[in-house]
Amino acid sequence: MAIEVHGMALSAPCRIVYMTCEVLGVEYNMVECDLMNGGNKTPEYLKMNPQHTIPTMKDGDFCLNESRVIATYLVNKYGKDDKLYPKETVARALVDQRLYFDMGVFYKAMGDIVYPVMFGGPAAGEDKMERFKEVLGWVNDFIKPTGYVAGTDCLTVADLAFLATFATIEATGHFDLAPYTEVNAWYEKVKAEVPNYAKCNGDGATTFGGWFKSQ
Repeated sequence: MAIEVHGMALSAPCRIVYMTCEVLGVEYNMVECDLMNGGNKTPEYLKMNPQHTIPTMKDGDFCLNESRVIATYLVNKYGKDDKLYPKETVARALVDQRLYFDMGVFYKAMGDIVYPVMFGGPAAGEDKMERFKEVLGWVNDFIKPTGYVAGTDCLTVADLAFLATFATIEATGHFDLAPYTEVNAWYEKVKAEVPNYAKCNGDGATTFGGWFKSQ
């Protein structure tokens, strides 16, 4: 039975889950949940996820929200090995740290700039852009030692989380990304490591970028 991933391709967190399924070779269905039209507030959806966020994963009778936790759950259950989410204590701690960083720092730094524009608010001040540059500098430093964001010698779920965020950033065309050479090289490399990349991340990021540019 295929896993259901309820969400929208516009959403970077949803795309983390799609990419994890693709890399693992797990069969999944992308079930549209349109936030703009209240798809996350229906009785059926609220039964799965009372917090009415996306994505929500349904694996048989088990429902789970929070994208990065869904990604690690999928590796723990369906991974043929632990490369995507290492079991060794220090390696796993670094992957976990990067996942928390992506959610609370990297994605937030981007969101603080683009979401006000997309929803009719004021443009972000220079302080937000300086913060973004600082954060992307840290990401660049994460990648330098091994070419992957968690210091591993192969792709992990941390790379998939950062990839969803960075593809969204790149698609907006709003940021000068040229100075971050390690990030740009990593981006091209890891895109090639994700099967069906356009379907599970690229197309959704492009649509997000188009929405941003239209505002």
